[in-house]
Amino acid sequence: AIIAAVTHEKKILLVEQYRIPVHARTIELPAGIIGDEPGSSDESHAEAARRELVEETGYAAGEIEALTHGQASEGLGSEVVTLFRASKLRRVGAGGGVEHEDITVHEVALTEIDSWLEAKATAGVLIDPKVYAGLYFIGRNK
Repeated sequence: AIIAAVTHEKKILLVEQYRIPVHARTIELPAGIIGDEPGSSDESHAEAARRELVEETGYAAGEIEALTHGQASEGLGSEVVTLFRASKLRRVGAGGGVEHEDITVHEVALTEIDSWLEAKATAGVLIDPKVYAGLYFIGRNK
């Protein structure tokens, strides 16, 4: 489950963390595995999206809407993802992930997102292409 979440102030929520497989810090949309918690094998995609949004960003969604569903990397694995839009957000915690995660939460104004992402990329941070997919859907349904 991947979440494109925009605050009432028109700021997109992004997360930054070090990813061992790519040996770099990355900028991503909040996301997580569906049904990965003990006893949650029947967790719905929307429930996982809500849970991951709170864990990673500290925000709870008043509304959650599935935008698209498809393969993440069809040439390498069988992972299938659902991209959600989260709205009517309210802060309920600090975010930052669970015990082994070291997630930095960024709230970036949509009016500044292009230059912000460019600055991060110039600094050597990898930008997950799914960020751009989320921005596409956000811009399409203003």
